[in-house]
Amino acid sequence: MLTRLCSVTVIPVLFQNSLHQPKDTVATLDHIFGVEPTKITSPSTDSEIALALRVLEGCCLLYSRCTALAHKYKAVQVLLNILASRGPTEQGVCLDALISLMLDSPSNQIDFEEYSGLEKVAELLKDVQVEEHIRLKCGEFLLLLIGHVYVKENTPIHEQMRNLLGEQCASLIWAASRFGSTLDADQRQMALQIQARRVVESLEPY
Repeated sequence: MLTRLCSVTVIPVLFQNSLHQPKDTVATLDHIFGVEPTKITSPSTDSEIALALRVLEGCCLLYSRCTALAHKYKAVQVLLNILASRGPTEQGVCLDALISLMLDSPSNQIDFEEYSGLEKVAELLKDVQVEEHIRLKCGEFLLLLIGHVYVKENTPIHEQMRNLLGEQCASLIWAASRFGSTLDADQRQMALQIQARRVVESLEPY
């Protein structure tokens, strides 16, 4: 029952409301002449978007059907737009949700590649003007991406990572992403944070 509720109800609600991508509206005089009242909607706040992303992440981690349904709403494209256009409150949560969308989901992985997801994350990671905790979160994202999503060596995304981040950083990510299989959850998280800092420090800033 909960699976059905999650896949049929929660995911559509998220993308039709808090994660809805606003489009330019055409101004008309209909509401002045009484043809039809103007519908006024407020854009989602930072905290509303962040909460929606956490809900999306949880649904996708719990039920694989949710990742498939999210794909129908172009979830990866929506999240990459949020990553590129919103502030730190949403960006960190967005990176977590992206990983959950791509786990065991070839269709979402293809979307990530098609919409230049790696380039967008690499741009944030390398930009010294970006807040440090977001750069570290990008480092964690790349470690999880290579360690749990693109686990096979010598795939196109590995070569792309070398081109974007340099051989030293890409090699560090590959080696560090193999960490922690025998550690408990707290130890894995601590190790992930340590390795993410090393990733950031290995970059040439611009």
